[in-house]
Amino acid sequence: MENWTANLMTRTGVKIHVRPVRTADKPILAEFFTHVTKEDLSFRYLAGLNEVGKERIAALTDVDHVRTENYLAFGESGDLLIATAMLACDPAFERGEVAISIRSDYKNRGVGWELLGFLSKVAQAKGVKVLESIERRENRAAIEVEQQMGFTTVTDPDDPTILLVRKELRNA
Repeated sequence: MENWTANLMTRTGVKIHVRPVRTADKPILAEFFTHVTKEDLSFRYLAGLNEVGKERIAALTDVDHVRTENYLAFGESGDLLIATAMLACDPAFERGEVAISIRSDYKNRGVGWELLGFLSKVAQAKGVKVLESIERRENRAAIEVEQQMGFTTVTDPDDPTILLVRKELRNA
């Protein structure tokens, strides 16, 4: 798989440079998560967290770059990490799960929309058939973006507070 990078612009004019994570990015990821709200950490990890610890940072940086990739989105200056977007695929590339976190001061500016579109393109290029996200029902903003991009939602049969959000991808 090629080394995916992109220069994107949101609906509000935010310029973003996206690149795959590197092991050396641990310090900037740790610093980034100090700018993500506790509510958003809860949405991302489906648990109450006060901080993202070393083990979770390692899981975001020590990826195989084939089935799992974590992309970092930097602002126009190139040094401010404004979001992280992970795609994790099953071994057969039948399903891919996405998870996106955005700095609180960059929310509601189209960053999530652009990153979800980017992850969809990467997943499609890998041959993934279904793209999924697991959302807490209260995460209305993320669910709305996903629905606008053609995702459907169903309640998790084991937990009514969780929605399974999915989209079938058309592969070339």
